[in-house]
Amino acid sequence: MPPGFPPQDIVGRWGLAAYHKEEDRARVEVAAAGQCKQPYIITLGPTGGVMMHLADQAKPEELRLKGAPGNRTYIGPDGEAGGAQDRLVVSFDGRVLALRYVDSEVHGRYGTMVYVRCGPEGEKRAAKPKAKPKPKQPPIQQQ
Repeated sequence: MPPGFPPQDIVGRWGLAAYHKEEDRARVEVAAAGQCKQPYIITLGPTGGVMMHLADQAKPEELRLKGAPGNRTYIGPDGEAGGAQDRLVVSFDGRVLALRYVDSEVHGRYGTMVYVRCGPEGEKRAAKPKAKPKPKQPPIQQQ
């Protein structure tokens, strides 16, 4: 079965954070966006997959996007969708990607990973306007 989206859709720079409780997701998305100073970078692999890390691995390797029944998409090494080293795509809207490890022990350690797309490298964020200083009061003169 084809995956829900092509590998090119997740190539880029991502802020990354994780949560264990669903009620923390919104807060974690904000935290992930704050990680764009040190982004997690996903590139295309040499044979059409994506370069990402497997659990507990220091070096990224080429992983595949794999479709499964129920419109599910997994990311993992070659093999059947839903394998022990795979991650289930919980959600993906083009800006936020949420992945959960299939292996319950690994999921227990890492939680649900939230990737928030960073702006183009070198993009300047709009500066917040500085508050105008209060005018100084002239000293009170005594007569």
